[in-house]
Amino acid sequence: MAQINPSILSADFARLAEEAKAVEGADWLHVDVMDNHFVPNLTLGVPIVEALSKATDTPLDCHLMIEDADRWAPQYVEAGAGSVTFHAEAAAAPVRLAREIRAKGARASMALKPATPIEPYEDLLPELDMLLIMTVEPGFGGQAFLDIMLPKIRRTRELISKHGLELWLQVDGGVSATTIERCAEAGADVFVAGSAVYGAEDPAEAVRALRAQADAVTASAPWACGH
Repeated sequence: MAQINPSILSADFARLAEEAKAVEGADWLHVDVMDNHFVPNLTLGVPIVEALSKATDTPLDCHLMIEDADRWAPQYVEAGAGSVTFHAEAAAAPVRLAREIRAKGARASMALKPATPIEPYEDLLPELDMLLIMTVEPGFGGQAFLDIMLPKIRRTRELISKHGLELWLQVDGGVSATTIERCAEAGADVFVAGSAVYGAEDPAEAVRALRAQADAVTASAPWACGH
């Protein structure tokens, strides 16, 4: 079953607790952490994540677009995140970091920017609970989906199947009613949606509709047979 993770980057930052409650039917709440170094934007950090974790029952999926992920990622587990994603491009020791995140009780995830290939990381996949394929350049919400990432999603799904892993495959960037089916067909099963959810009149209904779209495609997708 597809999982929909609304991104609070597209929410009203002055009303974060209310915005979190507006999507309580979602599987996870996606929290974008940016440091104005790894990406050219500055968002929220550990104190906001800690406050959010107390304001909602929806588990937090923290996506760290920051430098020195090895140092900071464990702190987000301690702040209440149920899943922490670090960027391959920002981690000095990704296996050690993934193991530390897991040891602290959260799901460990690694993200790849659009230009970063999956193949060099094949041997690391068993150390992860989720892999995130960025379908836009990280740093800003509201960007157009990059169709050129679909082959990379397919190759990643093939590697996951090859090794028989129970690894979630997440996509983030430009996911909407017009793009989610392509992502699901290619092999994604976790979808981050920002403006497609928070820009809707009824965010909770938008989550349900996106999940239904993805599930309908996944049911007949070749990669999902026996999944």
